[in-house]
Amino acid sequence: MTFLAALSVPISVLAQAGAGWTPGSAMPFERGEIAVAAVTGKIYVISGSSRGVEANAFNQEFDPATGAWRERALMPSVASHAGAVTLDGKIYIVGGFVANVHVGAVNRVFEYDPVADRWRALAPLAAPRGSMGVVALNGKIHAIGGRNPDRKTVDTHEVYDPATNTWSMAAPLPLARDHLGIAVAGGRIHVFGGRTDATVDNTARHDVYDPATNTWRTAAPLMTPRSAGAAVALGGRIVYAGGECKDPAAGVTFTEVEAYDPQTDRWTSLPPLNPGRHAAGAVVAGQQAYLFGGNNGCGGGRPSKDVLTLRIP
Repeated sequence: MTFLAALSVPISVLAQAGAGWTPGSAMPFERGEIAVAAVTGKIYVISGSSRGVEANAFNQEFDPATGAWRERALMPSVASHAGAVTLDGKIYIVGGFVANVHVGAVNRVFEYDPVADRWRALAPLAAPRGSMGVVALNGKIHAIGGRNPDRKTVDTHEVYDPATNTWSMAAPLPLARDHLGIAVAGGRIHVFGGRTDATVDNTARHDVYDPATNTWRTAAPLMTPRSAGAAVALGGRIVYAGGECKDPAAGVTFTEVEAYDPQTDRWTSLPPLNPGRHAAGAVVAGQQAYLFGGNNGCGGGRPSKDVLTLRIP
């Protein structure tokens, strides 16, 4: 399929229209490679790397209305690079790594009930994976791509049915990769960016999955090839912010933020992050996009406790 040109809107135009990032109430401490999900107006920042430890079981709740944080029940086991998604009022944490760098992939899956503040283990993935993309669509959870215990990227696509507590295989991702961006728009799953091997092996590729036909098609690529950015669906568009690694020698991360319109199959530029970062978590709560933490430097360098909100016109 021929790619449509990715047209860019000048950042100054968007800034004048009110687009941009606003700092909020910071996290209690620096964290990266986190899993983030929102339920009934509250946001949960779970697991990740922090305080020199690669994998943690932290579970912290953020109230956007007050800016307050509070500790919640720890995840049953540690992880970083886990996937997170909300479905029917519960949070699901899928896979991840337990050691650095991308070592010790796990197949564990947990469900968290924010009302009861309680965790339970669910049916595991068919094989251990970390740094995959996880989304919910039509009452099912999709876990796509990632990296296996041999530290190889995979094209695996598993679907979880909460009604039966079972996983099944779906059409594989056309290009094996991990640290990918993922979001749902228009009843389809969009997978964009990611890396095929090392942090310099980034791709701009954009694949779209249709659950009705169990098939993939290609869409307009990212304007800037990158991986380990933060993705959300907001206002009918998909936003992908930051990533790794713009200049590996200098440890510089990506500042770029791009928005995709499924109606036109085009990406546009949004105001950049300052500073750049990767390994952040992003989620929408109350029609507002939030970005949490991450690392301002490549790898585990310069971890952040920032909380940013994004407005787009």
